[in-house]
Amino acid sequence: MAAGGGARGWRFGAGRICLDLVATEPAGAAPRTREQLDGPAHLAQWLTDARLVPPGTALTALDDTWVTRFHELRHAIGRLVEAQLDGPEAGDALERVNAAASAAPVGPRAVRGADGGLVRALSAPPDCAGLLAVVARDAVDLLTDPVARAALRRCQGEACHRLYLDTSRGGRRRWCSGRVCGNRERVARHRRRATGADPGPAEV
Repeated sequence: MAAGGGARGWRFGAGRICLDLVATEPAGAAPRTREQLDGPAHLAQWLTDARLVPPGTALTALDDTWVTRFHELRHAIGRLVEAQLDGPEAGDALERVNAAASAAPVGPRAVRGADGGLVRALSAPPDCAGLLAVVARDAVDLLTDPVARAALRRCQGEACHRLYLDTSRGGRRRWCSGRVCGNRERVARHRRRATGADPGPAEV
């Protein structure tokens, strides 16, 4: 899936698109967090930046109902993933994810682009259920794969709630992003050293 950041500063480095979706949810009252999918325009941009739809895909049917349904799936996936780290999930999160995964996504096809090269397009206009199914199936794949489950981590950055897959050598990754949370920690560590505070153990 996509890498880098989008127009709202969202990132796609979690290792799975379902975790990238969860990362768009605000984390309670934690600082520097906000609702990133707060309307149809931002959801449409996220779907494109996440490469769930090819650039230029018309999303004329996308409305507030889509936003609500993506919020609901996001919350259910978040509860299931958190349960892998903290304990049993509550409520009907599993049923919601399974129900979303059962829909049929629109299939891709190759078409000629403006320069004559092949580019990806969709075989029919995307609908909400089909796009939800792509994310939900990714969550099912993650949660039923013992190796992937064992690599689930929560960012250790201050006030960061992001989840990611640690595929680093030796499983030593500590942050969702070394350039963001990792850099903040390095700056904070430098300040602690400058004031004579205990810098703590070496970090990667």
